[in-house]
Amino acid sequence: MSAMESHAVPYVEAQQAHASELPAAGVAALDRSRLEALEILGERGLPSQHDEDWKYTSIKPITRSRFSPAVSGVDCSEHFIAASAIDNLDAWQLVFADGFHLPHRSKTDGLPEGVQVTGLAEALTQDPAPIVDRLGFAMGEMPHGFSAMNSAFVGDGALVEVDPGVQLDKPIELLFVSGCSGEGFLSLPRNLVILGDGSEASIIERHISFGAERSLSNSLTEIILGKSATLNYCCAQDQAERTFHVGGLFCRLAQSAKFKATTITMGRSWVRNDARINLDAEGAHANLDGAYLAFGRCHVDNHTHISHNAPECTSRECYKGVLGDRGHAVFHGRIVVQPHAQKTDSEQSNQNLLLSADAQIDTKPQLEIYADDVKCAHGATVGQL
Repeated sequence: MSAMESHAVPYVEAQQAHASELPAAGVAALDRSRLEALEILGERGLPSQHDEDWKYTSIKPITRSRFSPAVSGVDCSEHFIAASAIDNLDAWQLVFADGFHLPHRSKTDGLPEGVQVTGLAEALTQDPAPIVDRLGFAMGEMPHGFSAMNSAFVGDGALVEVDPGVQLDKPIELLFVSGCSGEGFLSLPRNLVILGDGSEASIIERHISFGAERSLSNSLTEIILGKSATLNYCCAQDQAERTFHVGGLFCRLAQSAKFKATTITMGRSWVRNDARINLDAEGAHANLDGAYLAFGRCHVDNHTHISHNAPECTSRECYKGVLGDRGHAVFHGRIVVQPHAQKTDSEQSNQNLLLSADAQIDTKPQLEIYADDVKCAHGATVGQL
């Protein structure tokens, strides 16, 4: 057994011990998908720097100690939530403490007809069939052991479903607070966002820390966009120094769908973000923007993968970072143009500013083009003061 496989053993054992307590346990299809993910976690283990996609990101700060999966029932004070609010933001809000939905802290009154915004565990308990069928669809093949871990523990998170033709006039905020359970806990939120044909919505996903306790957040968001649907999505991460955050964003776009995603990383924590976007039908458009600040001993790793799977799709990607002190950032942007994806139009850029001699950026923009009628460009810059 390799070291990375052995590091996964405590989480495999924890899932086996609590499998019967997970929401909708006993639903055959969900039990089967959890078991398959658990087997992948056990066989593959957690990623290491021997993996090309993790070459510049060590998980040793995580594996030095074990994290216990958080349990439901942990609350977060109303005062803390109010103090963490974004000024002048008028939004519907779901609040989560260590990955578990807090209905009494959330604000969903006034949602229009045809919109469902609720906790995933509640929806799985009431009517699991339509949800189970779509869990894992946007992700496809699990990219690494952390994704398998999240899938093995699928329990709570956010479910946002917008019926065809419905257009929301204000955003939905998903507020995730980590460290509420105390020292050494693991949160595993799983979010599922589904927009019907011609619908439009904006979602703000925020990750913050309750205190300075050491914690691990393994969050995964799946997004499915119907024909001509439009989603503006923003993920903001501002967590404490002893917080470790592994985030996954997976999106599939149907014909003429539009997806704009912005990822903002601040604070002094250890962060790994994966984004995998599939443009599956003609006319789909994806726009990925990112901004990151890395100071102190902060580590920020952004891995993006945009796959053009159909003709006449467009994508734009721009990530910018400012690094100081001993901050370390990684950017690996990969755009793949499949053989039949003619008329592809894609651009990718990564720009970085280093404010100290000890700051470091490892950047790798990458194009893989298997079609001959495309317009693609990519580049990276690193500047120092």
